[in-house]
Amino acid sequence: MTIFEELRLDHDKQRHLLDKLMQTSGDEEERKEGFIQLKRQLEQHALAEERFFYKPLIDHDSTVELSRHGMAEHHEIDELVEELEATDMSSSAWIATLKKLDHKVRHHLEDEEQGFFQQAGKVLAERDKTHLAKAYRQNMENEGI
Repeated sequence: MTIFEELRLDHDKQRHLLDKLMQTSGDEEERKEGFIQLKRQLEQHALAEERFFYKPLIDHDSTVELSRHGMAEHHEIDELVEELEATDMSSSAWIATLKKLDHKVRHHLEDEEQGFFQQAGKVLAERDKTHLAKAYRQNMENEGI
């Protein structure tokens, strides 16, 4: 597998977790558990993605801005997660913030998959693509993701 395939696997997990969470209501256990799973997936994915995808690309002129943009979006996602943590799960404000998070995450994933991956594919050597994929997956497994 390549780093792009590994990242897409986790992107699909994030989409699935968002879909499930959007179908919950109130402060029921399913919502609490779903939010914990999503938060953990987003946090660990962002850390590993920055280490094993963005970091190797930030040194290249053609991918430095895309790398910075991706990391900035991770920060925006983190802020929305923090806002959700500080809001009553049964309130309409929580759902409104969840919708913002859903939009931001899906936008970020689409940016990566529809643009950044293609640019990064031109920069990374084939051996780097597979080496980074293995390192990324090992890191995620070590974190229990």
